[in-house]
Amino acid sequence: MAAPTPVPLPGVLLLCVDLQPPFIKVMDDRDELVKRCSFVIEAAVGLGIRVAFTEQLPRKLGGTDPKLLALAPGADVHEKNAFSVFGDDGITDALRSLDIEHIILCGLETPVCIYQTALGALDANLQVTVLSDAIGARRPADAAQCIDALTRSGIHVLPAETVFYALLHDAGHPFFKGFTQLVKKYA
Repeated sequence: MAAPTPVPLPGVLLLCVDLQPPFIKVMDDRDELVKRCSFVIEAAVGLGIRVAFTEQLPRKLGGTDPKLLALAPGADVHEKNAFSVFGDDGITDALRSLDIEHIILCGLETPVCIYQTALGALDANLQVTVLSDAIGARRPADAAQCIDALTRSGIHVLPAETVFYALLHDAGHPFFKGFTQLVKKYA
């Protein structure tokens, strides 16, 4: 029996920030980070949420981890120089053209690109959710201070399962069974 076709969730974007091998390899919890980001990407695809990736200076640092990129076939990939995704007019224009209302963030690095992107999205009048268990930082104490500041700014900082169960709403959702299988797969 084929998996049900996801019902697209308009207005929502999972933005995977700078999940490039040179950044991933310096994280103490890199295996857990990749695992959580894989879960998030698969869950978003299953729910019909648009997925996009950003890459910081890819000509110098290389592109997104191919295993993560493969989880969202056809996802947009945006090259950036600025730390905030919203510091690049081309990316900002591309996101505006999609009628995005809510951005869900995962990726690297919490005190730099995640922090600045979340604030940039808020300044662009978007709702923002940072997935607390799918972000990483070289210095956890710095990340904790930034997460506290983001929360005080009105940005939602929540674990991935909490966010995706809220998007499912109830066990009658067509992707509920598929989602629970992902929860077990990435437990």
